[in-house]
Amino acid sequence: MTITWYFDFISPFAYLQWPRIRALADTRPIQFRPVLLAGLLDHWGHKGPAEIPGKREFTYRFAQWRAERAGMPLRFPPAHPFNPLPALRLCLAAGGDARAIEAIFQHLWAEGRRGDDIDSLTPVGQVLGIDDVAAAIGRPDVKRQLQDNFQAALAEHVFGVPTLVADGQLFWGEDATPMFEDFLADPGLFDSDAMRRLAQLPQSARRV
Repeated sequence: MTITWYFDFISPFAYLQWPRIRALADTRPIQFRPVLLAGLLDHWGHKGPAEIPGKREFTYRFAQWRAERAGMPLRFPPAHPFNPLPALRLCLAAGGDARAIEAIFQHLWAEGRRGDDIDSLTPVGQVLGIDDVAAAIGRPDVKRQLQDNFQAALAEHVFGVPTLVADGQLFWGEDATPMFEDFLADPGLFDSDAMRRLAQLPQSARRV
């Protein structure tokens, strides 16, 4: 089974899902694909939770509650939303592996630090063995890889982060992790009559 994890460092829910993704990656291959959430939202015509009054505070509270319930450290960065492009590119410049992802999540969400420019990411770069963060995130191959990840996400109909894709099936959100794990245990999870009916359910009203 081919498994891909799409994520953006801007998402606290990607951070919350990360420990289970990393544990799973110890037992089977998973492709880690950082992707720009803002690009997905623009493509599909969505607003992010932080762009909707009321939903913003609820979403932040929900993330904090989920972290506390799971016993995970979580401290929001000084401002949110923030520009995640430098962090996404630093991750790819450092190899895009679990070590790079862990270091950036630790900086942003466990310690609650800024990560939206070169200066704020310099300490993470040093942890990852990158002294010149500006040069690293400016490399053409790094920018191209991030764009390739975005195109791959669109091809798989990814509309938000974090999203797991397993054999063409999408599992969006940290709270969908148990559903994904059930699918791993039973790849026929969506073959029931009730599940098949959902794919053919008609729409009786549309907003214009």
